[in-house]
Amino acid sequence: MGANARRGEVSAILDGKTYRLCLTLGALAELETALGAGDLVSLGERFSTGRLSARDMIAVIAAGLRGAGNTLDESDVAAMQVAGGLADYAKIIADLLLATFGAVSGDASANP
Repeated sequence: MGANARRGEVSAILDGKTYRLCLTLGALAELETALGAGDLVSLGERFSTGRLSARDMIAVIAAGLRGAGNTLDESDVAAMQVAGGLADYAKIIADLLLATFGAVSGDASANP
């Protein structure tokens, strides 16, 4: 089944397999805790800076996978590869955040 953009879903190819990702309310709550953000505004502000650590990226992708019904955890995501390296990880996260929050900064094309 493909991603439904109207529901905030995106598709990503990880380890050669297509996955659906979605930051549901539960996934966002998980990210608030994992990233030490007190609320959704703080979380959105953190993402809008465009400065995420590798740990942050793993947390976002893992939460998006679980939000879409996958059972993968952070250690699974940390071991996964994408064809385009870091740029593809950044695109997955940018697409997912855009689908969830809309443009979180003045430049919607900015990397996360």
